[in-house]
Amino acid sequence: MRRLLETEPYLFGPGVYDPMGAQLVMYHGYKAVYFSGYSFAIGHLGTTDMDLYSGPEIADGARRTVSALRKFQLTQAVGDPAKGVPPRHLEIPPVVVDMDGGYGNIFNVQRTTELYVTAGVAAAHIEDQVLPKRCGHIGGKALIPTSEMIGKLRMARAVADDLGNRDFVVIARTDGLSAVDAPESTRGLDLAVERALRYLDTGIPDLVWCEFPTSDRGPVEEFSRRVRDRFPDAGFAFNWSSSFKWHRDPDPITFSQLGEMGFRFIFITLGAQHATGYGLDQLLAEMADGQQDGYIALQRREWEGAREVPTRSHHQFSGVPYHHLVGKAYDAARLGSEFVEELDEERVV
Repeated sequence: MRRLLETEPYLFGPGVYDPMGAQLVMYHGYKAVYFSGYSFAIGHLGTTDMDLYSGPEIADGARRTVSALRKFQLTQAVGDPAKGVPPRHLEIPPVVVDMDGGYGNIFNVQRTTELYVTAGVAAAHIEDQVLPKRCGHIGGKALIPTSEMIGKLRMARAVADDLGNRDFVVIARTDGLSAVDAPESTRGLDLAVERALRYLDTGIPDLVWCEFPTSDRGPVEEFSRRVRDRFPDAGFAFNWSSSFKWHRDPDPITFSQLGEMGFRFIFITLGAQHATGYGLDQLLAEMADGQQDGYIALQRREWEGAREVPTRSHHQFSGVPYHHLVGKAYDAARLGSEFVEELDEERVV
């Protein structure tokens, strides 16, 4: 990821919350995956983003996601020789994972960072909220002392280095812009800039992220300008947030414009959550009205559209041909092309 941050105009990571979503991101050739904490809370606990899961819980979700990407690379490289599906080589994108406020003190950060690094996670961000933290777009945020936040950043960097991963990217997030309580007397953008500068003074964070409350471009431009007045090479992360009604913004800021301002990593936190919710809601609504016909309509959209949908064959997407091929090579029971049923491909997947 560090190389991509140095060579790409910007790096975009769609927000996901499970292995399948990350595999789709990889299938479409994106160069990064963002594993969202809010999405994890909704997708795995059915709740909101208020520190209701632990570090080991989200670390395990990230571990399973990285592992799934490795397996997906293998399954797609096989294709499906029996059905004429060619091999597809896919690069494994770096996975960036939410670490919230570290789930406790520096020793919680120590444990969580170790879990992330050993899982193969490429980067993580830590925020400066008082615990239990909350989504940056939920009111009532308060900040811990700057020294405490710096201690967490130092610990994350030290653990990654000790594990031999000096390329692990550490992102420092501040919620200073909309915090209602903080040790400092300043508030608003002045506090956010002050916090960013203090974190960059340490030389630890690779990127800094200011959480903005709206899609207005003015504060974004001013924040990046003021920080770069002091640190001309500073890199930023930007949450192109699902909390903003971008479709009602008359002039939404573009990824390219953000890249020109120094925003090296851009992500949409709940992109997969909203897409999944919309798609499943549409199916359920159609089935509530038309029963089986609602599902038939979904299959028509999958199979008869102009664009190939990679998940329309769940066998191919999940790697059944790979398992038959490798199973045969390793003498696994009842695996191999001779066990593939000869069924009409016009009728079954």
